[in-house]
Amino acid sequence: MLTDIRSLSDSYYNLRPDPENPAEKISFGTSGHRGTSTDRSFNEAHILAVSQAVCEYRVAAGIRGPLFVGKDTHALSDAAFRTAVEVLAANDVEVRYEDGYTPTPVVSHAILLHNRSDSEALADGIIITPSHNPPEYGGFKYNPPSGGPAGAVVTSAIEARANEILSLGNADVKRRPFPTAMKLPNVRAFDFLRPYVDTLGEVLDMEAISKAGLRIGADPMGGAGVGYWGPIAD
Repeated sequence: MLTDIRSLSDSYYNLRPDPENPAEKISFGTSGHRGTSTDRSFNEAHILAVSQAVCEYRVAAGIRGPLFVGKDTHALSDAAFRTAVEVLAANDVEVRYEDGYTPTPVVSHAILLHNRSDSEALADGIIITPSHNPPEYGGFKYNPPSGGPAGAVVTSAIEARANEILSLGNADVKRRPFPTAMKLPNVRAFDFLRPYVDTLGEVLDMEAISKAGLRIGADPMGGAGVGYWGPIAD
């Protein structure tokens, strides 16, 4: 499937969704919103509104720990990541991100690992992925402190507030320019890979796998796990 990446990027920043059009509103499916920029269903305005709604939900829920952010290899993920960080940083959220791509289970693992040791300042996460949708799609999911996908009660609250923000022209959005946001002390790079790989032995008998003499080929097919299979094999 051939996708016009430049058109997707231009549309993400330049097209404005109509908050009165149901097809262009924010709509959470399984834990998140999905769409494509050329259809005005996944644009910068959407991500600004959803990110602000997540920040406000965290305050209301008393979630004070770090927010782990991962993104996949879909073309719109980088743009959505930049937008999200601008809003999260401006809302004084402790952002933890990875240089590169982060599989969904790895974000969940980071949340659980943190919350196992710090129950007073619980962590949560955002995963910027439309899962297995076509290349032109973008996605934005929220994971609460449980580590798994957010349930209907949480997503309904975030969706409703995000659409309210969108309808007000994003006037309620707090935002810092991306270069500034990335230099703030509350935005820091995080090693997602090593803790995940190191603890695989807690759920898998890695010694048995090693001794079995199996020869296995793993093809990430351009997915977010592209940087993980080598270290896992090692």
